[in-house]
Amino acid sequence: MMITSWVNRDIFYKNLLIDIDAPFTWYDCIADWKSLVVNKDCPTCPAPVSCQEYACTDVRTSYSYESQSCLPITNTSTLPGWGECTCPVNVVNPVNRTCGQALLNYDEFTFAQSDSKNRFPEFLFRANPNAGCAPISMFDSFPENVTGVMAFSTSRYAFPAYLFQPFTKTLGICLPSLLSTQGVMFMGSGPYYLLPNSDVDIRSLLSYTPLLSHRDSFGYFIAVKEIVVKGRSIDVSNSSTKLSTIEPYTIMRTDIYKQVVHMFSIATMGILRARPVAPFGLCLKNRIKGTRFSFQIPDIVLGFEDGKKWRISSSNSMKQVKKDVACLAFVDGGAESEHGIVIGTFQMEDNFLLFDLENSSLGFSSSLLRNKTSCANFNFTGP
Repeated sequence: MMITSWVNRDIFYKNLLIDIDAPFTWYDCIADWKSLVVNKDCPTCPAPVSCQEYACTDVRTSYSYESQSCLPITNTSTLPGWGECTCPVNVVNPVNRTCGQALLNYDEFTFAQSDSKNRFPEFLFRANPNAGCAPISMFDSFPENVTGVMAFSTSRYAFPAYLFQPFTKTLGICLPSLLSTQGVMFMGSGPYYLLPNSDVDIRSLLSYTPLLSHRDSFGYFIAVKEIVVKGRSIDVSNSSTKLSTIEPYTIMRTDIYKQVVHMFSIATMGILRARPVAPFGLCLKNRIKGTRFSFQIPDIVLGFEDGKKWRISSSNSMKQVKKDVACLAFVDGGAESEHGIVIGTFQMEDNFLLFDLENSSLGFSSSLLRNKTSCANFNFTGP
């Protein structure tokens, strides 16, 4: 996602990785004490948080990243020519899991406003969160031109905590299925519209299930009761299910994964198998080369206690890995996986997800393709 940072009236753009589990936002920037007043040499420098301030202690003790690879934090660093102690905080690279340190600062970010149908670039909403300035080396493993992490978790230092009226604490995420297209993120309760059905509020397509909290995470969890494939089901009610915008594919604990693969194998018994392609364990031979399937793929259904169903269609369950090979896009997370299921971004593509933090609920559409639209169909060109 491209986000705007606006400091001292100078605007520059950053591509940031959306992380719905991160405790705070951090990106490639420079913190300078002089920017608290006026710094002509660095007009776009964020202003650092001192190690003596409450925000520094609060982030370190209650809202920090945790990893065994992180080194102890000290207050020995100062900024040249000032003498005040800075506030180094731990950050963990969500791609390669390495730990580093960033300097906590005061920052400003802007978001384009919309009438739910069109984008209005001339109107900008500001948020003023604490964010971390990290060295560019922390982003070596990131996708090209992405130099930061944008936090949308339940942490009080993530963006939802800084949203205020007229915006309710509601976050809509719609991830595209193609790298060549843009998805869309909404902040606010809606309505939401996608082309070509510009009069159909996407909220009318949503089912809802409660959002759950987890004592060791700022992320979002839902209570999946069962997984169903063509009439066969397995009980997963005793396992936690987490949502992740970092994991590319849904990860399942080994016992769940094996049962899902077994059910899917039975349901696709008449289809030729192909040699597995890592990280996937079951691959099928596709007689039509390209992205279309020559065979019927059953939905994988996540069932909830209240009877609501999140249907994972073939476009979100089968990953085309070769011209004539598609694989079941679920990954074995190991027998000791912390969570039974972690739903990854491939399963979210072209699904509209609405995180209603006011009412602690998740709205989900299942595949928008069945309604003849997609996450790439928001009108970014304006009215």
